[in-house]
Amino acid sequence: MSECTHDCSSCGASCGERQEPQDLHKPANELSSIKKVIAVVSGKGGVGKSAVTCSLAAAMAQRGKKVGVLDADITGPSVPKAFGVHQRAEGSELGIYPAVSHGGVELMSLNLLTERETDPVIWRGPVIAGAVQQFWTDVIWGDLDYLFVDMPPGTGDVPLTVFQSLPVDGVIVVSAPQTLVGMIVTKAVKMAEMMNIPVLGLVENYSYFKCPGCGKEYPIFGESTIDILGAQLSLPVLAKLPLDPALARAMDEGKVEDYAPNPMAQVAALLEEKTGV
Repeated sequence: MSECTHDCSSCGASCGERQEPQDLHKPANELSSIKKVIAVVSGKGGVGKSAVTCSLAAAMAQRGKKVGVLDADITGPSVPKAFGVHQRAEGSELGIYPAVSHGGVELMSLNLLTERETDPVIWRGPVIAGAVQQFWTDVIWGDLDYLFVDMPPGTGDVPLTVFQSLPVDGVIVVSAPQTLVGMIVTKAVKMAEMMNIPVLGLVENYSYFKCPGCGKEYPIFGESTIDILGAQLSLPVLAKLPLDPALARAMDEGKVEDYAPNPMAQVAALLEEKTGV
């Protein structure tokens, strides 16, 4: 049993000293008006979470929505490169202005603030979490229909900061076919539930590889497990995405908005219907 820190906001135990939870949400920049905040999480690294986030943002923008992406993966940011954005973000006494992709998606990432994109960020957890919080409080997002938060893997400082500080309306959980991934992803689902954040559904990435010649689908990473996982967690399966070298190439070349057909188009339509935005 660990020693009580008297911080009930990060503790799930029930004891005599437990206090009613406080609202720890931070106000967005006064020049920002954001209708829905959706976090994309996995718990496990390497499942293509950033590709899912960027594709979903691009799909929603193509539906005529005003969209932003907050890259909360401070030590491994990849969102600007996927959108082909390399210029540094600018600011004024009013706040920081996000970069904007050629498709109109607003972006904020630590890669837009460092002198060089390859500069490492050697920070401890609290500093990293503080930077993510500033991406919410100090960035002038303007009027957005959706702000997608690309989360780092795990259930540590950054996910806790996002769930406590931002008014997250729901999370989309990304998995992969391996049973091991499903076990770790379940931890992220349970964290969201403990933080009273609605889980909107599951997306399985790398479900299969479709042969461009014969059209046959091959389960490169094993048979899909997402339907079983969804049933176990009582969550809907939003999409099963293929392993597509063309999408990987589009991400590398900064052309995620140009990739077609967008693998997250159906999820964007479902999300728009569910949120009513």
